[in-house]
Amino acid sequence: MVKIYLKQAWVLLKQNPLFSTLYIVGTGLAIAMTMIVAVVYYVKIAPVYPEVNRMNTLYLSSSRFQTGTEENKHTYQWALSYKALQDWFYPLENAVVVSGTLGSDMSENSYIQPADRSGDFQADVKLTDPNFFRIYSFQFLEGKAFTQSDLESGIYTAVITEDLARRLFGTSEGVVGQTFSLNYISYRVCGVVRSASYLTHKSYAQIYVPYSVSPGYREPKYGLPYLGAFVITFLVKDDAQADALHAEIQEIVRKENLMHPDDWTVDFWEQPTSHLVKVFQSYASEKFDVWATVRYFLLILLVLLLVPALNLSGMIASRMENRLSEMGVRKSFGAGRNGLLSQVMWENLLLTLFGGLLGLLLAWLALYVFREWVFTVFDSWPAAVPEGVDIRVSGEMLFAPAVFASALVSCIALTLLSALIPVWSSLRKPIIYSLNEKR
Repeated sequence: MVKIYLKQAWVLLKQNPLFSTLYIVGTGLAIAMTMIVAVVYYVKIAPVYPEVNRMNTLYLSSSRFQTGTEENKHTYQWALSYKALQDWFYPLENAVVVSGTLGSDMSENSYIQPADRSGDFQADVKLTDPNFFRIYSFQFLEGKAFTQSDLESGIYTAVITEDLARRLFGTSEGVVGQTFSLNYISYRVCGVVRSASYLTHKSYAQIYVPYSVSPGYREPKYGLPYLGAFVITFLVKDDAQADALHAEIQEIVRKENLMHPDDWTVDFWEQPTSHLVKVFQSYASEKFDVWATVRYFLLILLVLLLVPALNLSGMIASRMENRLSEMGVRKSFGAGRNGLLSQVMWENLLLTLFGGLLGLLLAWLALYVFREWVFTVFDSWPAAVPEGVDIRVSGEMLFAPAVFASALVSCIALTLLSALIPVWSSLRKPIIYSLNEKR
C-alpha cells in the first residue's frame, strides 16, 4: 500500500511542479536553518576531538578579590595566580586532573621567525602544563608532551600541530628535536599533534609551551598574592565528584575569607562551572538560568519550524480545496477517510523528504562556506578568527548521528504540522459538497 501511495505522490509531484517546487524549497530552507543551529550547538557541546571529555570538564576562569572597608572598598577581578594554583588547586583531592593555563601577552601576540626569512607570521600559543594533555585527548603523531621537569626548569620546548610543522619544516614527520624561532627565542620541538579545529577553542592552539617560559609567570596582580592570569581546568570522573570538587573549593574560599578578613576576601561565584554551563553563560558572575536557555531554544524552534509549517499549511489547504472533487469521487467509490488521509500524508512526506535532502545540502554548504561567521553568530561576545587560521569543520562535526536525527525529526514534525489539520478538515466535508465543487 505504501508503495502505491508513493507512486501516486510522484505522479502528483510532476503534475503540480509549481506547488511541489515551493513546498520543497520552503521545507528545505526550514530544515537548513534547523540543521545549522543544531550543528553549531553540537560543535559547542559535543565530545569532539580533542575535547572528548567535555562532559567531565570544569572551568574556573575568574575571581573577585575585595580589599578595604565598607566605606572604602576596592574590587579586583581577574583570574588566579601561580601561588593560588600551587596552594589551592594542584593539591585538590576531588579531581582526576588539574591544569593551569596562563593568559599573557605571549599567548595573544607571538610571532614565528621562519628559517627561510620569508617573513614573520603570528601563531596561536598556549602556555600550560603537562596535565593539559591529560584533560584534552590530543593524538600525538610523533614525540610526546613536555614533562613536569621541563615545566619546572623553564626549558624552551614546544608541542606543535601537524599543520604548523608542515609550514615550518615542509613535513610533519621527523621534526621532533628540530628547532624554530618564536619571538626570537629558539624552541625545540618535543611532539607533534594532529591539528584540531579553532572551534574547540578551550584547547586550540598552534603551539603549546610550558607556562614557565613566560617571564614573571609567578608574579601576582595588583599586589594580591592569589590574583593572577591563570585559568584553571579540572577533569572529574562523574557528577558526584564534580559536586565534591565544588564543595572542596567553596571550603577553601570560606577558610581564606576567615583568615584574611582585614586584608582581602575572595569570591569564585558558582565556579567551577561545567562545559555545558560555560557555553551558555557569558560571565562567571552571572547565575545560569536553565529556563531562560530553554525559552531561548523554544523561540528558535518556533521561528524555524512553526512559522514555515504555518505557511506550508496554507499552501496545502489551498491545494486540498482544489482536490475536493477528486476526494468526493474517491469517497463515492468506497474510499475511506483514513485511507485518503494516509495517501495525502504520504504525498506530503515525500515532498518533505525531498525538501529535507535539499535542506541538508544547503546547511552543509552554508556551514562550510560561511564557517568563520556562522559558528560565532550565536555568541554573546563573538571573537574574531585570528589571521591565517582556517576554521576546520571535520566530518564528525557535520555528519554526527545526533544532528542527522534532529534533521529527521524536523522533517517529520514539519510534515505533521503543515499537513494534518488542513487535510483532515478537507476530508471531513460531505461527499455531496465535494462533488459539487467546481474547480
